Amino acid sequence: MSAIDALGKARYVNLETFRKNGTGVQTPVWVARDEDRLVIFTNRDSYKVKRLRRNSKIRLAECNVRGALKGPWHEGSGRIVEDEADKQSVLRALHKKYGWQMTLSDWGARLRGSKKNWAFVSMQVDE
Repeated sequence: MSAIDALGKARYVNLETFRKNGTGVQTPVWVARDEDRLVIFTNRDSYKVKRLRRNSKIRLAECNVRGALKGPWHEGSGRIVEDEADKQSVLRALHKKYGWQMTLSDWGARLRGSKKNWAFVSMQVDE
């Protein structure tokens, strides 16, 4: 099984982004496969988004909800999705995988008015 297949099927992945000084910061996130890439959503003001804007290098590994690794690390790159149609594609992939949980997150964010602060990240894994 390829890395993108394995990570795309994982319930959670540990996303490692890198600070200016090169130190990695790990965050467990939901992930979905959208064709030949992996995608996540997060708060646009989060530090992982700021780190990704500066440095597209990432590492991904399957993990549990608390971030404990369940598989090997995979190198790759990530970028913030800017195109509106692309954002909708990411959202569809996440809804398809996480079903009612993603629907609940989406609904809650709309209610709070925080959905406008969502950022979508597209990630490629080096095979």
